[in-house]
Amino acid sequence: MRLSVLMSVYNNAPFVERAVASILNQTHRDFEFIIVNDGSTDGSTEILRGLADTDPRIRLIEQENRGLVASLNRGFAMARNDWIARMDGDDESLPHRFETQLAFLERHPDHGVIGTQMVNVDEQGRIIRLTNDYPRDSVAFLAAMELLPLMSHPSAIIAKAAFEKVGGYRAIYRHCEDYDLWLRLSEVTKLCSVDEILYRYCVNPQQVTFQHLLHTAIGAAVAWEAHLQRQRGRPDPTEGLSALPDVDHLDTLDAIFGTPGIARKVRARVAPKLLYSLPALTSGGARLVGDHVAEGGDRRPATRAVARMLRYGQIRGAGQLAANLCRSYLAPRSR
Repeated sequence: MRLSVLMSVYNNAPFVERAVASILNQTHRDFEFIIVNDGSTDGSTEILRGLADTDPRIRLIEQENRGLVASLNRGFAMARNDWIARMDGDDESLPHRFETQLAFLERHPDHGVIGTQMVNVDEQGRIIRLTNDYPRDSVAFLAAMELLPLMSHPSAIIAKAAFEKVGGYRAIYRHCEDYDLWLRLSEVTKLCSVDEILYRYCVNPQQVTFQHLLHTAIGAAVAWEAHLQRQRGRPDPTEGLSALPDVDHLDTLDAIFGTPGIARKVRARVAPKLLYSLPALTSGGARLVGDHVAEGGDRRPATRAVARMLRYGQIRGAGQLAANLCRSYLAPRSR
């Protein structure tokens, strides 16, 4: 099986040499290694140029900063081979990763995507948490799609033909582009992850997961509703959008989907994910949680969120959520 490896790098200077070495040192050595340097400004460029000079498998692409979605779509388009292995610029792949995944694909030709289990590490490479619960067969993957973790995005090997068939990554699902991609790929092929931990995922406070939780959660909820529409044989209502509605305009989702109650479903899915994130609560999440409570959501977690915000000095956000809670007690609750 012919393999291309795709890594997008943006300001990963402290980690990128280690990440690249983990790919070059794979036991399966026959691949091209496409590295898209997405306008790095922190010294990553010089490191990558030096590494590219040491190994002919590296194809270094340099561009102005365009973001992860554009960089990955460009890399997929440039790949010469039928299978593309993802990799992030601050992580590590264990040496037998490609060998194990490709062996699985040889045994399961009906699968178009295969990931791995992973372990979380801190910036010094110390293990901080095992994450070893991604679905190990396609049936479990389908059962997990609505609410459970599906796959470690940077550990995946993806069939280029399936990727192209569903249209690649979509910019409107920025920050949850992988979840939207898995949903669409599940409609044309089988996906799962191998049993082994073969990926070391570096956790740091600058990652999208921490910085854009509100936007990510809304996008994932909308992606799920769009998936349900496609499953019913209807057009994807988000296909022609340039952006998804923000927290202040979620009610427009009902008109976009042509179905009443979509905004309410999105709020119900998103609200529980925001209650323990101060950045999410103070960047619009407090309003979303309050609206969810007014629509019949559980008041108790929201009350605890008010106390948490007060404890950390977020007076304005706490007041907004408390006001919404008060209104929910006074108004008839819809069910």
